[in-house]
Formats: sequence, structure tokens, C-alpha cells
Amino acid sequence: MKKLNFYLLSFIVLFLISCGFKVENYSKLSNFKISEISTQGDKRINYKLKNALLFQSSKNSSKLINIELQTNKNKTIKEKNIKNEITKYKIDISVEVTFNKISSETKSSFNISRSGNFKVATQYSQTLNNEKKLIEMLTDKISQEIFNKLVLESNAI
Repeated sequence: MKKLNFYLLSFIVLFLISCGFKVENYSKLSNFKISEISTQGDKRINYKLKNALLFQSSKNSSKLINIELQTNKNKTIKEKNIKNEITKYKIDISVEVTFNKISSETKSSFNISRSGNFKVATQYSQTLNNEKKLIEMLTDKISQEIFNKLVLESNAI
């Protein structure tokens, strides 16, 4: 009797806990092709975003969309030490994405922003490398988020 109650209770708990729905892969849902991307703002960030979005879009879709990217990068001082030397910088990247579906001429837009910190190294070249790595990491996250929102918005239209 105790064994049966234990199995029944474990089955109910397992069934109730694991009843969620989660989309595994957004690339299977991408049913749009990017026909044109126009950019304004920081050239390096725009180049990486453009390449990432073009790579992830579907090649054989009949839904065409145009995308406009407006990027802003702000670099501010985060920390100074007791000698008033800068020890950390903060980088904020914000992207305003405006897209429209060519067949229906509906325009939509959304904003995405990410921020991160990097340390100042003893050598200037290492500080520049730290900054480039942080910008690349933030850009990758932003491109993935833009693509996910485009998938959701294009399926809703």
C-alpha cells in the first residue's frame, strides 16, 4: 500500500511540475527574409548586427521585411581609485529597431539596450582588447534578442 501511494504521489508531482511549454529553437520559426537593412550610429556594432541578422534569416521565405537600426554607444567612467585613476568603464549600447513587412506596409519598432563593465589594464592595448571583447559580447546578445523579437512580431503580423 505504501509503495502504491509513493508511486502515485511521485507520478502526480512529476506530471504537475513538467507540464510547461518551451520553444526549443527560434530559427525553425523564422519565416521571413530580410530584404534590406539600413543602419545609423556606430559602424562596428551595426556591421556585426547586420551580419548576424542576415545569417539567421530564412533564405526561402516569401515574407520580406525591411529593417532600420539606430545604435548608440555610451562609454562612461564607473570607478576611480584613491589616486583618482580610472579603474573601470561602463558601456551602454542601445538599439532602436524599426521594421516593416513589405507586403502589408505595417511598421513596428522596439528598443533594446544592454550594458556591461570592463576593467582598465596596465597596458593600453589590453584595455582596448577588454573593450572590444565586451562590445562583441553585448552585440551578440543584442542580435539574438533582436532576432527573437522579430520572429515573435513577424508571426503576430
